[in-house]
Amino acid sequence: MSKRIIISPTKYIQGPGEIGNLATYYKVLGQKKALLIVSPSNLRNNKAKITAGFDAEGIAYEAVQFNGECSKTEVERLRGLMGNADVVIGIGGGKVIDTAKAVAYYAKLPVIIVPTIASTDAPCSALTVLYKDNGEFDEYLLLPANPNCVVLDTTIIAASPARLLVAGMGDALATYFEARAVHTSNKTAMAGGVTSLSALALAKLCYDTLMRDGLKAKLAADSGTISTALENIIEANTYLSGIGFESGGLAAAHAVHNGLTVLHETHDFYHGEKVAFGSLTQMVLENCCPDEIAEVINFCKSVGLPTTLAQLGVKNPTKEKLMPVAQAACAPGETIHNMPFAVTPEAVCSAMLVADKLGQ
Repeated sequence: MSKRIIISPTKYIQGPGEIGNLATYYKVLGQKKALLIVSPSNLRNNKAKITAGFDAEGIAYEAVQFNGECSKTEVERLRGLMGNADVVIGIGGGKVIDTAKAVAYYAKLPVIIVPTIASTDAPCSALTVLYKDNGEFDEYLLLPANPNCVVLDTTIIAASPARLLVAGMGDALATYFEARAVHTSNKTAMAGGVTSLSALALAKLCYDTLMRDGLKAKLAADSGTISTALENIIEANTYLSGIGFESGGLAAAHAVHNGLTVLHETHDFYHGEKVAFGSLTQMVLENCCPDEIAEVINFCKSVGLPTTLAQLGVKNPTKEKLMPVAQAACAPGETIHNMPFAVTPEAVCSAMLVADKLGQ
């Protein structure tokens, strides 16, 4: 019998105005100085909200701007700015928070993650996805522990572009299908054990929440307002998907995403938008029933997720153009090998072309 492992952040906090409480959460973990790694947009638009609590309580902090790519180069640059900081706080989108996790890991410090968008399931995970400086996928950095604290201010998230929330739904969409595949194959999940019943149940809850509340949440985000559906989708995108993918496992959908990064024309599209097409490709590989595929395609179209390669910037896709994508998706060590059957680049290339036709 194989072991089952479930991992998660120590504390998850979600609600309106929570970014104003960062100093309180910092004091649980540190007492010298906080290193705030902040996206450029949040430095422009939310710096006062971010730092008000620190200023009010006289807590030292250093706010530094993230330079745009979660690469080894950027991690090393930020490590050089640590000073005497004893807690790292990452504030922004997926690449900012992945970078903050890597900086904290190498510095052996606690980390607080503050997503200001709900566009990926990265915030809760013990994982950093590293890219090359040119934007191509580099490698997964597996971390020994999940973040000490994850804080989501739903007021800020509701004010962010709706496309980012939808991209998060695309990332979350893969959670159940990948966990189901890994459970069937009895392969090892990111957490180090086989898929537990709890992880599979969270992944299924994630999918069900998307189907029930996804469109309603997107409409709330379009108007910049908070609703119960929006709160539910933020939780699904961030927590349910985060725990579901990490303790449930990754399979073909994310491997196809990684493969797509070799095509320069996809670089302007978000992680979750590419993962959504990866989910369709995985479903074709699995020969899923038509009704299940149709439900996913209809959901994607209702919220604005891509269902075709053209919608990811890949015009007139051919076998010759997609074979490098398929080869990258099937590279040794890729998560596509967690599927319950052997997968070849030729099969992935064919599945991408079929998924593209179905999506049309």
